[in-house]
Amino acid sequence: MRIWGGDGVLQIDENSFTMRVVYSGVVTGSNAVTFQTIAVPGLTPENGAAFVVPIGTYTTLDKQLETEVIAGAVRVYSYIRGREQYSNKTGVTMRLIVIRFF
Repeated sequence: MRIWGGDGVLQIDENSFTMRVVYSGVVTGSNAVTFQTIAVPGLTPENGAAFVVPIGTYTTLDKQLETEVIAGAVRVYSYIRGREQYSNKTGVTMRLIVIRFF
């Protein structure tokens, strides 16, 4: 695919990257109100995103891990931030995928 701007200049072509996976790894929650930090050099909240997806068997009793992109890293929480006193903690294992926009 090729995309040209209004001025006729080529903006994106088959050699362009608009985003790229910069980290993929398995993370496991801790069953406590805590988080783990995974270093991802060059990552910021403005140039990237992170999400987790289930791996293996996943039941309705399993809970979701939560991610937060910070400067140079991703935090993976074992609870829902901002509601930790009401949140179910989880020890579920999931795949963390970090995307960086270029």
